[in-house]
Amino acid sequence: MAFEYLTNIPLERAREEYRAWMSQAGFAAGTEEVPTAAAWGRTTSAAVYAAICAPHYLASAMDGIALEAARTYGATETTPVTLPPEAFRMVDTGDPVPEGCDAVVMIEDVVWGRDGCARLHAPAVPWQHIRQIGEDVCAREMLLTAHTVVTPAAVGAMLASGVSRVPVLKKPVVGFIPTGDEIVPPTADPGPGDILEFNSAIFSGMLAQWGAEPRVFPIVPDRLEEIVRALDHALEQCDIVLLGAGSSAGREDYAAAAIRRVGEVLCHGIAIKPGKPAILGRKKDRPILGVPGYPVSGILVLEEILKPLLLDWYHAAPLPGENCQAVLSRPVVSGLKYQEFVRVRLGQVGGKLVASPLGRGSGLVTSFMKADGILTIPQGTEGYEAGTLAEVRLLRPAAELENQLVITGSHDPLLDEAADLLHLRDPSLRMCSTHAGSMGGIMAVRRGEAHGAGIHLLDERDGSYNRSYLERYFPQGDVRLVECVGRTQGLMVPKGNPKGLQGVEDLCREGIRYVNRQKGSGTRVLIDYLCKKAGIDTACISGYSREEFTHTAVAAQIAAGSGDAGLGILSAARLYGLDFLPLCQEQYDLLIPDSAWDSPMVRQLLEVLRSGEFRRRVEGLGGYRVEHPGRVRAVF
Repeated sequence: MAFEYLTNIPLERAREEYRAWMSQAGFAAGTEEVPTAAAWGRTTSAAVYAAICAPHYLASAMDGIALEAARTYGATETTPVTLPPEAFRMVDTGDPVPEGCDAVVMIEDVVWGRDGCARLHAPAVPWQHIRQIGEDVCAREMLLTAHTVVTPAAVGAMLASGVSRVPVLKKPVVGFIPTGDEIVPPTADPGPGDILEFNSAIFSGMLAQWGAEPRVFPIVPDRLEEIVRALDHALEQCDIVLLGAGSSAGREDYAAAAIRRVGEVLCHGIAIKPGKPAILGRKKDRPILGVPGYPVSGILVLEEILKPLLLDWYHAAPLPGENCQAVLSRPVVSGLKYQEFVRVRLGQVGGKLVASPLGRGSGLVTSFMKADGILTIPQGTEGYEAGTLAEVRLLRPAAELENQLVITGSHDPLLDEAADLLHLRDPSLRMCSTHAGSMGGIMAVRRGEAHGAGIHLLDERDGSYNRSYLERYFPQGDVRLVECVGRTQGLMVPKGNPKGLQGVEDLCREGIRYVNRQKGSGTRVLIDYLCKKAGIDTACISGYSREEFTHTAVAAQIAAGSGDAGLGILSAARLYGLDFLPLCQEQYDLLIPDSAWDSPMVRQLLEVLRSGEFRRRVEGLGGYRVEHPGRVRAVF
């Protein structure tokens, strides 16, 4: 046969043209559902939502006694309170909290009398040592975005949240066909001229590491017709086929000819050394790579050409990993007795890497799933002050953190939907949101620790939202207020409204247990204002000091029967099948500093907010007025 000279295409051009060529041909992953316990390492094909709360009942967090906290008030070292056996119940860690009890006292803090009475030398406070319903995650909260690799922690979080099956992308099956008359299986006694075939073992390990299912076919001699038959056979079973050796221009190098017989060749020869003879081909939507026989060449071609195809399959981006120095956004306090490992979220803000500590409870499995890194506090150290530059062991590659949009402030489910759409739009981008309340968001932006903040703060003087707070806290300006949504706030009550609540005036009624939001949140500001307007002393509202950090957490308590009412948004009430008594409309906006305004991440977020898919998702949640999301409402 007549031999042709190899091409010499630059690597970047060859890789991008090949990826585009395969994309046009329809190269893409199929989807399937797998049991959650078997989902480790797989990539989600759609967003995953919690089916139940975790925990799904009020649980004791300690071994001890459960009781009504009010019965212990006044206890001191000199004037202990003695409780008869009928006033408390013995509980172990994880036990349901008995009816009528709202606190657990650790067993080591109880002094026992001979008559079985319990003597306490300090008062209990309501809800101490009790794991609240939804403390870890609330039903219908998003656990994972689409195209996210499932970690062991995520498996635990999903199982704890009642998710039994997970939608995932199918693993690509990648076949390898070794060729050559001189190639023999590995042996301890090869003959003269025998070349041991071990590329398949190397490639199989690489493929498995990258999430593919390797499949090795028998060695094929250097005969064109046999190679063509082997290719046809492999293409029937595999999503990608690697043809080993025979890719040069020697007299028995038939790889290019065989690929052309079954499909097409984009290029034969790349300007890299080693690896130059590589062949980039396809049959319809199935890539065929002619891989050089030399192991180092083959490894390089797989790294530079095949791995990007697999990343495209999984909608992923190449990301290395390392340790880093990060500035702590909040103080971290630790006991002297232990070396402590604190999970943190990380993000590049204003030229510095900011670390925000996550929940540190041993039962909060989702905090490990969300963590970007681990901060180690050595034994004998009390912790670190805010602003400390500390070393963090990365759980995600540093390049990913550079593309992580940090949003803090008020909680709303639409932030989860925006995060999912942002990641779908650009796999290299992620958005992490921290629920710190509207005032917490304003202060984070003011300190340069966030790219943006969700806020909905009512000005009691004129009923407007947000603007007056920005004028007060940003007198020098340099921030913008971006419209997001209008939303309905109201009282969430159990289905059927069994206690007949009509408005905030009923919250002081005897037997009504209120579930509140944390101080500094826009919803807390609103309920404080509504009570003041109605002439209600909040001290008379049972549970007013009981704080949750999200709308869904409040809804979860009410749905589980541990509360009778709570102020929140309609979408949260709908998620839990609660009745809803609308009280007012409010404006939920995003505060974005000028320093982040022109960043690619913020620009992409604004495009997401303006998209039809975002509008569709938000309207599907219910309780929102969607007019011009992404529009700048004011510049300060």
